[in-house]
Amino acid sequence: MVRGPGAVAENALVLIATANVNGIRAAFRRGMGAWLAARRPDVLLLQETRAGEEHLRDHLDPAVWHLAHAESATKGRAGVAIASRLPVAAVRVGLGPDGVATNSGRWVEADLELPDGGPLTVVSTYVHSGTVGQPSMAEKLAFLDLVTERLGELGAAGGRAVVGGDLNTTHRNVDLKNWKGNLRSAGCLPEERAYLDRWFDDLGWVDVHRHLAGPGPGPYTWWSWRGKAFDNDAGWRIDYQLASPALATAGVRAEVDRAPSYAERWSDHAPLVVQYAL
Repeated sequence: MVRGPGAVAENALVLIATANVNGIRAAFRRGMGAWLAARRPDVLLLQETRAGEEHLRDHLDPAVWHLAHAESATKGRAGVAIASRLPVAAVRVGLGPDGVATNSGRWVEADLELPDGGPLTVVSTYVHSGTVGQPSMAEKLAFLDLVTERLGELGAAGGRAVVGGDLNTTHRNVDLKNWKGNLRSAGCLPEERAYLDRWFDDLGWVDVHRHLAGPGPGPYTWWSWRGKAFDNDAGWRIDYQLASPALATAGVRAEVDRAPSYAERWSDHAPLVVQYAL
């Protein structure tokens, strides 16, 4: 569903942020509102909202934000949303057959109207984490099949598109600190990484963060709440913004808004913020 008016300054730069909020209500209790007010993204891609639309509206002013939301069929789980200051022309929710509960709350698209009148398609997605040897890994790979099909369609259409979200998959060993101890873990398996290879090498999508940040290691976007992972920067880079072939050269700056300290974190993920020259 789409709600609310939006506005953005008429200039050539559009700021898009993606963030797994680990529960929208918990994130705002921990301080997300202050980050949002300071950062002022034009488009905000959210994952793991874990809430109904009314709860998102408690924190995202309908006088400021258009909202497209895909709630999970399982209460308190998953959920993805797009909040945009730019006008929204159309919204599409979900991938695959209707009623597939394992995929609900994991994909939402919106066609936005840029200040110059041109279109931009944005996607917020939350890929399953998966567990090795369990049905959840088969569900993850099946969802990645659907994502691959949709990326092919969006790329072939020739339009400008950004797919952002928590992919729960590292592309290369430089995308996590403890790669030697995790090569047989979910998020690092060759069969998972092969999907990203196909998206980049065959379909022409660009990993904007990696392209702008250089070869790595990091910068990471997720750290466990447990132990000293955050303090030691023992993280994973699993949050992405992917640009379609038609948008591949538009990203001009990418930053991970890592909290200054453990106590100031409002999620176990940090927002990935990219500026596009559009």
